[in-house]
Amino acid sequence: MSTTLPNAQTTTSEPRFTGLSEAARALQPRTVALRRQVHRHPEQGLDLPATQAAILHALSGLPLEITTGKSTSSVVAVLRGAQRGPSVLLRGDMDALPLQEDTGLPYASEVDGSMHACGHDTHVAMLASAARLLSSRREALSGQVVFMFQPGEEGHHGARHMLDEGVLDAAGPPVERAFALHITSTLQSGVVVSRPGPTMASADTFHVTFTGRGGHGGMPHDALDPIPAAAALVGALQTLVARRVSVHQPAVVTVGHIKAGTTTNIIPETALVEGTVRTLSEETRAFVLRELPKVCAHVAAAHGCTAKVEIVPGYPVTVNDNEVGPRVGEVTAAALGSRWAAPMEDPLMGAEDFSYVLQRVPGAISFLGACPRGVDLAQAEPNHSNRVLFDEAAMEHGVVVYTAFALDALR
Repeated sequence: MSTTLPNAQTTTSEPRFTGLSEAARALQPRTVALRRQVHRHPEQGLDLPATQAAILHALSGLPLEITTGKSTSSVVAVLRGAQRGPSVLLRGDMDALPLQEDTGLPYASEVDGSMHACGHDTHVAMLASAARLLSSRREALSGQVVFMFQPGEEGHHGARHMLDEGVLDAAGPPVERAFALHITSTLQSGVVVSRPGPTMASADTFHVTFTGRGGHGGMPHDALDPIPAAAALVGALQTLVARRVSVHQPAVVTVGHIKAGTTTNIIPETALVEGTVRTLSEETRAFVLRELPKVCAHVAAAHGCTAKVEIVPGYPVTVNDNEVGPRVGEVTAAALGSRWAAPMEDPLMGAEDFSYVLQRVPGAISFLGACPRGVDLAQAEPNHSNRVLFDEAAMEHGVVVYTAFALDALR
């Protein structure tokens, strides 16, 4: 399998980006090797000792000030430029998903029930190579680069842990710009897309327990059946979105889990309904989360039951800065050529804990296409699939864009 993109640009009109593509290509064997090492040994959550060790080994020998996390297996590396200036942050997340890999790759996961199905292994590898490339260009930097290797993105609020431990002040001068790349298998390999404003959704979960009175399935009038209440809630929640939320303010309410009963002729006492709420504005998020318990209570009352509602807050809306978001596209075009930069037309309803960083610092998250060559975009297995594949050649462009973003911000 080739690990180099075809027809990659090797010249640029921007002097500070000259030679980046050639340098990233020279680093590609190292990038691929680290990615495959991490892919073989995926770890989940906030405690990732093997992944942390692999990162520390990859960064060894570079002129970096390295610290590790106290509450997580995070790694923070600071590169100081030749001149004084502000700090810029580059983030790569580290953790895997609870999934059994079925790709058949020669470097597939060796850990049962754990897989890098969201491409965080590629993020680690690209950021480590960007650190190496930027270390070779310290003379061009007026300021500091903070490399943020972050555990626990998949629902564990790892970014918040690192913020609490002071990642934004790790270099002394506080971070003034932040950037993250996220690989995706459903975009053309090597293309980088970015946008200003809301880019990824908030993600909260709800857990509703309807309580009635159990009884015989043949005599429901002697019981209070919570199952019809659970079934009615599914439709009522869609009505909440369709009739109470503006069509110009996207919101998604999905019931993903319903559990009740033990057999065919028993009416259970309780029924559980669980799901997720996704929005693209904090105002819409607050409205839906405020109204959802009311809908649950009234649906329960209509069926003679009671409802206990628990809402678990998740990640906030990921909002790209209105200047930094478009600037990523301009930097990509300047460093790689205009064919590799494209606007991101619509936000994604997936969620991302880089949102916590972007609440504190102007910045952006952008997406790097890595659809395997020869695979139709519409047929590509998506992120989080047990069969997802990423074109490793795209990592070359990821290294360039990470590097170019820092060079541009600290010119």
